[in-house]
Amino acid sequence: MSRHYQIVLLPGDGIGPDVVRCAVEVLDEALAGTGVTVSYSTHLLGGAAIDQTGEPLPEATKEALTSADAVLLGAVGGPKWDRGPGHLRPEAGLLALRKALGVYANLRPVKAFPALLSASPLRADVASGVDVMIVRELTGGVYFGERETGTLASGERFAKDTMYYTESEIRRVVQMGFEAARLRRRKLTSVDKANVLDSSRLWRAVVEEMKEDYPDVTLEHGLVDSCAMHLVTRPQAFDVIVTENLFGDILSDEAAVLTGSIGVLPSASLGSGAGLYEPIHGSAPDIAGLGIANPLGTILSVALMCRYSLGLPEIAARIENAVEQAISAGARTQDLALPGQSHLSTDEMKEAVRKHLR
Repeated sequence: MSRHYQIVLLPGDGIGPDVVRCAVEVLDEALAGTGVTVSYSTHLLGGAAIDQTGEPLPEATKEALTSADAVLLGAVGGPKWDRGPGHLRPEAGLLALRKALGVYANLRPVKAFPALLSASPLRADVASGVDVMIVRELTGGVYFGERETGTLASGERFAKDTMYYTESEIRRVVQMGFEAARLRRRKLTSVDKANVLDSSRLWRAVVEEMKEDYPDVTLEHGLVDSCAMHLVTRPQAFDVIVTENLFGDILSDEAAVLTGSIGVLPSASLGSGAGLYEPIHGSAPDIAGLGIANPLGTILSVALMCRYSLGLPEIAARIENAVEQAISAGARTQDLALPGQSHLSTDEMKEAVRKHLR
């Protein structure tokens, strides 16, 4: 296996630089002796970019993206930049980054580790065995539809947001959902609100047309309200969930609590260019620089990078297994530790994972 990849690193703000550094060291450990080599280039994004260049996504960062095989992001944002105009906030850089990369599907796996079941808000028998992948449409729907605010002749204020989808927007993200199911347990749940919304009825019609191309995947349809209920009552029933932007935003955040800590959850945003990989946690400015951040979400994001962008599923599995072995052996960062339980620093947790890769 002789391959070379170029990865753009965007450490960002807060704890981002620490967790990205740890994930890179784990990736290097996993690739040692395989013949696969990686070149890294580090660039600015978010608040750090605003401080140094005056804009959240500098031109130099955009240029670096053109030659990247994948992009690893830490986190962006913090109270320091909350008072600026919208286009000069860190989050504007993140939205511009997604647009520049052409990513339109967000994949968020949620897996409950047996050794962490006590941290889940669900009963252990309900949370046990949870292993769900949520595929969320990322660039359409009500977040990007026509909107209007104003005042009626009566003086009453109004606001309007439009949920808008084209067939092609639906088709490409649903294809991502079917393909993700093929890599897992071959079951896809398409979530909509087809009993009320025309956009959901179009969504369901497109999904039905596409299922003929995936006879090896079991398809079921679900309404978003019942899906939200079933995620906390029988989450083991789900394999891959595919849904539109607003529903996916809500369901993925609901599912995130099943594991007991968002610190262990990764994500991948995929589309027409290089994939974007990042943990789902924020920049956590209150613990930045203290060396106590949980790096596992970023390390597992690197595993997703190996699987979806680099074509290295065996390396992805090794990293995921090393994380699970470290947790099973008792490795805990502060967010994972029970009261009175000892915990590791960011670097110590990284080393615990590297140990199980050797």
